Amino acid sequence: MEGFRLGSIFGFEIRVDLSWLIIFFLVLWTLSAGIFPTNYPGFDSSTYFGMGIVATLLFFASLLAHELSHSFVARAKGIPVEGITLFIFGGVSRTRMDAETPGDEFQIAGVGPVVSLLLAAVFGLIWYVGTNTGLSVVFTGVFAYLAVINLALAIFNMLPGFPLDGGRVFRSLLWKYTGNLKKATKIASNGGKWLSYLLIVFGVLEMFAGAILGGLWLILIGWFLYNAAETSYEELLLRTSLQGVRAQEIMTPHPETVSPDMKLQELVDRYFLSRRYHSFPVTQDGHPVGIITLNQVKDIPREEWQYCTVKDTMIPTENGVTACPEEQMSQVLQKMQDSGVSRVLVIHNDLLKGIITANDLAYWLQRQRDLGELT
Repeated sequence: MEGFRLGSIFGFEIRVDLSWLIIFFLVLWTLSAGIFPTNYPGFDSSTYFGMGIVATLLFFASLLAHELSHSFVARAKGIPVEGITLFIFGGVSRTRMDAETPGDEFQIAGVGPVVSLLLAAVFGLIWYVGTNTGLSVVFTGVFAYLAVINLALAIFNMLPGFPLDGGRVFRSLLWKYTGNLKKATKIASNGGKWLSYLLIVFGVLEMFAGAILGGLWLILIGWFLYNAAETSYEELLLRTSLQGVRAQEIMTPHPETVSPDMKLQELVDRYFLSRRYHSFPVTQDGHPVGIITLNQVKDIPREEWQYCTVKDTMIPTENGVTACPEEQMSQVLQKMQDSGVSRVLVIHNDLLKGIITANDLAYWLQRQRDLGELT
């Protein structure tokens, strides 16, 4: 969920996922062609479109303010925040670590809905003053919508389903009561799954009642919440289970390597088409110099494969795709996330010892689960 960079606010990088464009135009269409013409008849289509543009932009500004509040509190608690990404169902703050105490978690999670409530109050006040001073509904209608949508956003986010803000608040209380973050996360994640089931059921009922679009959105939100709840718990299991584990315990030792002088066509024919691997370490004179992945090759036009070499395409080792055998897996995991290729080479004394991929992590996690180490 990287998307494209929109800019920076207060030191937080703001990125927009491509999926966000879908909801942007859907909200714009719903307001311009549905809600505003129905509630405020008598204007031409350009007026409704203008109202829709202003309301849609301010709605997403509200979402951004909601996420910024999380980021400000997280930064105040000493948690590094890389930035914020807006995507199809709202936004998410990208942090390098979770809260270290239940109190920090409570404050970071709880501030978002509070900001949404404050925004609802501000927009509601503007609507009230505008209505009572005789301003056009072209103006007041936009702020009436913003007041209602921010109130709905606050209420929805406070539902006790992880990873919604309410679910995180719920988890912080369970964490405080049990003293066990893993147990608290499991209970809160199950709450998120049950909430997702309810949303999907209500969505199906709405569709049968004739509200096709509204029902479809409830189903999509429920599906997203279910996957987010499950993924969040799996990520916590992975991080906690990796505590004290070193790179050499998870790596695949002595991986097959390729030469930097090899043409991409030969790489595809001799390796990617005949092996099960999606990446290969690149070595020269026995020393690792980089890593090449199938996705990198796919980005090169096919007609250039016979001219381009592995060296022209690979990610050099200087770009942070390496780790030491004794390095903690918590640090290696961060490198894998930062590298953009989800892989690292394990190197000792300038010699390749192994490679760690997402499959290695998944296999190790499954092995721990089979042995009863993870619950």
